[in-house]
Amino acid sequence: METYILGIDQGTSGSRALLLDTDGQPRGYGYQPLYGQTPHPNHVEQRPHEVAEGVRRAIAIALEQAGATPRQIVACGIACQRNTDFVWDAQSGEPLANAISWQDLRTIPLLDELARTPFLSEADYRLGYPPGPYSAALHLAWRMRHQPDVRRAALDGRLRVGLSAAYLVHALGTPAEHAMDVSLVQALGVYDFRHNTYWDALLDWVGVPHTALPTPRPTVHEFGALQIGEAAVPVLAMLGDQQAALFGHGAHAPGQAKCTHGTATFVNVFTGQQAPYVRGVNTYFAWRLAETPTYCLEADTTVTGAGIRWLRTNARMFDEDADVSRFAAQVADSGGVVFVPAFTGLNVPYHDREARGTILGLTLGTTRAHIARAFLEAIGFQVRAILETMQRETDLAIERLSVDGGIARSDIACQILADTTGLPVVRPAFTEMAARGAALLAGMGAGWWRMETLPPLPEGETVFLPEWNDHQRDAAYARWQSAIEAVACFRSHTAHTGVEQ
Repeated sequence: METYILGIDQGTSGSRALLLDTDGQPRGYGYQPLYGQTPHPNHVEQRPHEVAEGVRRAIAIALEQAGATPRQIVACGIACQRNTDFVWDAQSGEPLANAISWQDLRTIPLLDELARTPFLSEADYRLGYPPGPYSAALHLAWRMRHQPDVRRAALDGRLRVGLSAAYLVHALGTPAEHAMDVSLVQALGVYDFRHNTYWDALLDWVGVPHTALPTPRPTVHEFGALQIGEAAVPVLAMLGDQQAALFGHGAHAPGQAKCTHGTATFVNVFTGQQAPYVRGVNTYFAWRLAETPTYCLEADTTVTGAGIRWLRTNARMFDEDADVSRFAAQVADSGGVVFVPAFTGLNVPYHDREARGTILGLTLGTTRAHIARAFLEAIGFQVRAILETMQRETDLAIERLSVDGGIARSDIACQILADTTGLPVVRPAFTEMAARGAALLAGMGAGWWRMETLPPLPEGETVFLPEWNDHQRDAAYARWQSAIEAVACFRSHTAHTGVEQ
């Protein structure tokens, strides 16, 4: 009887389940969408029971596709969205409130309160990233101030907090203890990863007791079991979704990098056992095997998929998301058009939250194909800026870029990314990298593989080599930088004149 390892990727917009065979080949895959709730302006929530049920259904679909039964699953690994916090009652097992999504903005007023604390200046270094409205720490602080059931459970010692991976083990099975791997514990936003301990000063401000917090464990660990049908499947790995995708791509040596296109574009570079501090760039645990922690740098663009949706639904330039790539492929260049998609500001290395989007270089000959191509070039220029910042502040040598998600399925988008960054861009034949990474790590826990014997990616990867020469690339990037300066000038002028943006 054939056996499998199950990888789960519980994400913001849906849950994925993947079955790998002993050769590391995908044999079954299931997906179940997840719809967030917006009960009030700036509030984005998820119903815990819907999250759990979505994972259950995704697993069932994967099993059906593989023609397998739950008893054929040897072990399970879970990757999950970060910063979306879940709270439940340790006695009844029931959720105390909806999960607060990382997209939620209700905690913005708390940032002013946090800014007055004496320890905020240390936060970026200790946490690995600056506190923001997306942070689970601020969500928990808001809960302690506004949700009486959560506050009462904390006082009674019944409160448990965690990310969806920990909640799933609790809701769909039996946890060995209240625990998460170090990458997810760090994503709670109250863990001093430099000293490997919860940060008491920040916890006191948040108001959550230590008893509510998960114990940090290695990424490969016995976390408990999921009850899948008649089988109790051991959960032997757990980590953040971007870290799981990095592992799934096979980025296990310093300088190896991946780029995941979703609502935004996330760039991760593996740094090995070094945890560098780069201003404006997040430093995370990548994974910890046994007692050896490894790290990665991460930065993201502000919009990618969200920008495509704007082009389609707001600007009404395209009927479908895929039209952006289809039209971009119809022209050889952007016709001098430069797109700065700063709809919600600009991230690394500009750090300008007040920047706003613009399209420059329009003529009577400009078509939507030119604008589409300029948008894809803008993604590439932002990735180049992120990679240059990481390399400038470290001794990392980044030689190629692996891609997955969203527009990575588009040949023209991958080619433009190669042209703008000057790096070979590698697109694997199978792109569900977070689920694959979680499954591989669980397979290591089950004794199927070791780091040196991990199965290779499925055959059929596509490599996009840069076609622009250095002069073309640098000239285009210089135009992009000029557009960034124009955006900054516009912001400064409107702020000075009092004109609303």
